[in-house]
Amino acid sequence: MRIAFFEVNDWEILHLKERLSEHETSFHAGKLQEADLQQFQDAEVLSVFIYSQVSAEVLARLPQLRFIATRSTGYDHIDLAACKQRGVAVANVPNYGENTVAEHTFALILALSRHVHKSYLRVTQGNLSREGLTGFDLKGKTIGVIGAGRIGLHVVKIARGFGMDVLVTDVRQDTFLAELLNFRYVPVEELLARSHILSLHMPYSEQTRHFLNRERLSLIRKGALLINTARGGLVDTDALLEALNDGTLAGAGLDVIEGEEYISEEQEMLRSNQPAAVLRQIVRDQTLLRHENVVFTPHNAFNSREALLRILDTTVENIHGFLNDAPVRQIG
Repeated sequence: MRIAFFEVNDWEILHLKERLSEHETSFHAGKLQEADLQQFQDAEVLSVFIYSQVSAEVLARLPQLRFIATRSTGYDHIDLAACKQRGVAVANVPNYGENTVAEHTFALILALSRHVHKSYLRVTQGNLSREGLTGFDLKGKTIGVIGAGRIGLHVVKIARGFGMDVLVTDVRQDTFLAELLNFRYVPVEELLARSHILSLHMPYSEQTRHFLNRERLSLIRKGALLINTARGGLVDTDALLEALNDGTLAGAGLDVIEGEEYISEEQEMLRSNQPAAVLRQIVRDQTLLRHENVVFTPHNAFNSREALLRILDTTVENIHGFLNDAPVRQIG
């Protein structure tokens, strides 16, 4: 069985080779769309991360492909309809880093609430003044968690440990968990109006795109913080910039931003004949990243050694399961 991996580094390759020694494997550091697909026409299994776009056009150039194992929870980078049409099964890694992402969420919260990023920059410039660096305690503040899946519930647990009050908005409600963890389900409008900190943990889809738009951002408590470790497309970038500039938001801690796939290849994008919408998104993103009240990490919330091992091991289980006609974490 020929298996092609993309977006992998050296230590991941060693781990995967050991676990898949009975198969013919190839490994590539870059994204799928950067590769010469002619080389992979006989690949039957493909494993990618979120920056490899598996479109209908890509699938048409991989005629032997039977299975895609994405090393992520999200799968909006894969054309599921085209996969179904071609009989290509898709599996993901639904849980690997609930605590990992939740811990990173609080790293971003504390960076903003205690001005850690501003303090660091000031000290590197030889300035030890504390003027303008007064933060606030988390104890007694209200955090609004939008999306109470596995990650969101870990955020709830950590927040309660800080002595915070917790409000939750989710399409599904578990009253037993709410009582056990001491939080309340409320409509999103109430959550936005009452929360000192908003934390996004909902999945991305066409239905949730720009969930936080101008209308919803206008409802938030003045001076709140926004944390997004979910997907960048959940937040309208223009509306976010406006909320930061007019003081509606006191700060934003972002591990993801809309159009983040363009950031690492900005120079290439600018030299190419790209649509105006792409170029506008690059400009918006750069404006956002340079904002003094924004802390940005490069989609790094999942990136702990423990979580990465769980991702690799689950991916191997998915591949073995598919090849052995055993149940896998199949999408759709």
